[in-house]
Amino acid sequence: MIEMKTIFMAFFIIATLVSYVYPSLGQKDVDDEPLVNSGHEFDTLDTISPASEDYNIHMLKNMSPKYITYVKTCHDKMGPSGGAKCNDDVLEEILTNKPVSRECCQKVVKAGKECYMETIKFIFRLYQLKRFASQVSFKTNKVWNRCSIEVESPSSSQKSPS
Repeated sequence: MIEMKTIFMAFFIIATLVSYVYPSLGQKDVDDEPLVNSGHEFDTLDTISPASEDYNIHMLKNMSPKYITYVKTCHDKMGPSGGAKCNDDVLEEILTNKPVSRECCQKVVKAGKECYMETIKFIFRLYQLKRFASQVSFKTNKVWNRCSIEVESPSSSQKSPS
Protein backbone atom coordinates (compact mmCIF):
# COMPACT_ATOMS: atom_id res chain seq x y z
CA MET A 1 0.00 0.00 0.00
CA ILE A 2 1.30 3.43 -0.98
CA GLU A 3 2.06 5.62 1.94
CA MET A 4 -0.08 8.76 2.43
CA LYS A 5 3.03 10.96 2.30
CA THR A 6 3.92 9.62 -1.17
CA ILE A 7 0.38 10.25 -2.45
CA PHE A 8 0.47 13.80 -1.10
CA MET A 9 3.86 14.49 -2.72
CA ALA A 10 2.67 13.11 -6.07
CA PHE A 11 -0.49 15.24 -5.90
CA PHE A 12 1.54 18.33 -4.95
CA ILE A 13 3.98 17.87 -7.86
CA ILE A 14 1.17 17.31 -10.37
CA ALA A 15 -0.79 20.31 -9.07
CA THR A 16 2.32 22.50 -9.31
CA LEU A 17 3.06 21.44 -12.88
CA VAL A 18 -0.55 21.94 -13.95
CA SER A 19 -0.63 25.42 -12.38
CA TYR A 20 2.34 26.45 -14.53
CA VAL A 21 0.68 25.20 -17.70
CA TYR A 22 -2.85 26.48 -16.97
CA PRO A 23 -2.86 29.78 -15.07
CA SER A 24 -5.87 30.38 -12.88
CA LEU A 25 -9.04 31.04 -14.83
CA GLY A 26 -10.12 33.34 -12.03
CA GLN A 27 -7.11 35.59 -12.53
CA LYS A 28 -7.84 38.87 -14.25
CA ASP A 29 -6.14 39.14 -17.66
CA VAL A 30 -4.03 42.28 -17.33
CA ASP A 31 -3.15 42.20 -21.04
CA ASP A 32 -6.71 43.28 -21.83
CA GLU A 33 -6.59 46.28 -19.49
CA PRO A 34 -5.87 49.64 -21.16
CA LEU A 35 -2.50 51.09 -20.20
CA VAL A 36 -3.91 54.63 -20.33
CA ASN A 37 -7.39 56.08 -20.56
CA SER A 38 -8.70 57.47 -23.83
CA GLY A 39 -9.07 61.20 -24.04
CA HIS A 40 -7.00 63.62 -21.98
CA GLU A 41 -4.60 61.04 -20.51
CA PHE A 42 -3.79 59.68 -23.99
CA ASP A 43 -3.55 63.18 -25.48
CA THR A 44 -0.94 64.26 -22.91
CA LEU A 45 1.47 61.46 -23.90
CA ASP A 46 3.02 63.58 -26.65
CA THR A 47 3.88 66.45 -24.29
CA ILE A 48 7.57 67.18 -24.69
CA SER A 49 9.69 68.78 -22.00
CA PRO A 50 13.27 69.97 -22.52
CA ALA A 51 14.53 66.86 -20.69
CA SER A 52 12.46 64.48 -22.80
CA GLU A 53 13.52 66.27 -25.97
CA ASP A 54 17.18 65.92 -24.94
CA TYR A 55 16.63 62.21 -24.24
CA ASN A 56 15.03 61.66 -27.67
CA ILE A 57 17.77 63.58 -29.49
CA HIS A 58 20.47 61.59 -27.65
CA MET A 59 18.65 58.34 -28.47
CA LEU A 60 18.45 59.23 -32.17
CA LYS A 61 22.13 60.20 -32.29
CA ASN A 62 23.03 56.76 -30.93
CA MET A 63 21.02 54.91 -33.58
CA SER A 64 22.53 53.99 -36.88
CA PRO A 65 21.43 56.13 -39.83
CA LYS A 66 20.59 52.89 -41.64
CA TYR A 67 18.11 51.90 -38.89
CA ILE A 68 16.52 55.36 -38.80
CA THR A 69 16.10 55.26 -42.60
CA TYR A 70 14.56 51.78 -42.32
CA VAL A 71 12.01 52.91 -39.72
CA LYS A 72 11.17 56.01 -41.79
CA THR A 73 10.67 53.81 -44.85
CA CYS A 74 8.40 51.54 -42.82
CA HIS A 75 6.41 54.56 -41.66
CA ASP A 76 6.07 55.75 -45.25
CA LYS A 77 4.81 52.31 -46.32
CA MET A 78 1.80 52.89 -44.11
CA GLY A 79 0.74 55.62 -46.50
CA PRO A 80 2.36 58.96 -47.28
CA SER A 81 -0.92 60.83 -46.89
CA GLY A 82 -2.14 59.07 -43.75
CA GLY A 83 0.80 57.26 -42.22
CA ALA A 84 1.11 59.49 -39.17
CA LYS A 85 -2.63 59.25 -38.46
CA CYS A 86 -2.53 55.48 -38.76
CA ASN A 87 0.52 55.27 -36.47
CA ASP A 88 -1.33 57.39 -33.92
CA ASP A 89 -4.38 55.13 -34.21
CA VAL A 90 -2.27 51.99 -33.75
CA LEU A 91 -0.60 53.56 -30.74
CA GLU A 92 -4.02 54.42 -29.33
CA GLU A 93 -5.23 50.83 -29.79
CA ILE A 94 -2.14 49.45 -28.05
CA LEU A 95 -2.49 51.84 -25.12
CA THR A 96 -6.27 52.24 -24.77
CA ASN A 97 -7.74 49.21 -26.62
CA LYS A 98 -9.62 51.50 -29.06
CA PRO A 99 -9.57 49.48 -32.33
CA VAL A 100 -8.05 51.02 -35.43
CA SER A 101 -10.10 51.32 -38.60
CA ARG A 102 -10.13 48.73 -41.36
CA GLU A 103 -8.36 51.27 -43.59
CA CYS A 104 -5.55 51.62 -41.06
CA CYS A 105 -5.36 47.83 -40.71
CA GLN A 106 -4.90 47.62 -44.46
CA LYS A 107 -1.97 50.05 -44.26
CA VAL A 108 -0.42 48.11 -41.37
CA VAL A 109 -0.68 44.80 -43.24
CA LYS A 110 0.56 46.39 -46.47
CA ALA A 111 3.67 47.64 -44.63
CA GLY A 112 4.37 44.09 -43.42
CA LYS A 113 4.83 42.60 -39.99
CA GLU A 114 8.55 43.37 -39.68
CA CYS A 115 8.04 47.04 -40.59
CA TYR A 116 5.06 47.31 -38.26
CA MET A 117 6.95 45.74 -35.34
CA GLU A 118 10.07 47.90 -35.84
CA THR A 119 7.99 51.07 -36.10
CA ILE A 120 6.20 50.26 -32.84
CA LYS A 121 9.47 49.28 -31.15
CA PHE A 122 10.96 52.61 -32.23
CA ILE A 123 7.94 54.59 -30.99
CA PHE A 124 8.17 52.97 -27.56
CA ARG A 125 11.82 54.00 -27.27
CA LEU A 126 10.77 57.65 -27.17
CA TYR A 127 10.95 59.21 -23.73
CA GLN A 128 7.21 59.84 -23.51
CA LEU A 129 6.35 56.17 -24.11
CA LYS A 130 9.36 54.19 -22.86
CA ARG A 131 7.63 53.48 -19.52
CA PHE A 132 5.17 51.26 -21.42
CA ALA A 133 7.77 49.40 -23.52
CA SER A 134 7.85 46.30 -21.34
CA GLN A 135 4.05 46.04 -21.34
CA VAL A 136 3.18 46.38 -25.02
CA SER A 137 4.64 43.29 -26.69
CA PHE A 138 1.47 41.23 -26.30
CA LYS A 139 -0.75 44.12 -27.41
CA THR A 140 1.48 44.89 -30.40
CA ASN A 141 1.08 41.30 -31.60
CA LYS A 142 -2.64 41.40 -30.84
CA VAL A 143 -3.12 44.46 -33.09
CA TRP A 144 -1.10 42.81 -35.87
CA ASN A 145 -3.07 39.57 -35.61
CA ARG A 146 -6.43 41.36 -35.55
CA CYS A 147 -5.53 43.54 -38.52
CA SER A 148 -4.11 40.71 -40.61
CA ILE A 149 -7.17 38.55 -39.96
CA GLU A 150 -9.53 41.46 -40.72
CA VAL A 151 -7.73 42.38 -43.95
CA GLU A 152 -7.27 38.81 -45.19
CA SER A 153 -10.76 37.59 -44.25
CA PRO A 154 -12.85 36.97 -47.38
CA SER A 155 -16.06 37.87 -45.55
CA SER A 156 -14.73 41.31 -44.62
CA SER A 157 -13.27 42.20 -48.01
CA GLN A 158 -15.24 44.20 -50.53
CA LYS A 159 -16.06 42.01 -53.52
CA SER A 160 -16.90 43.59 -56.83
CA PRO A 161 -20.05 42.29 -58.53
CA SER A 162 -19.45 39.84 -61.39
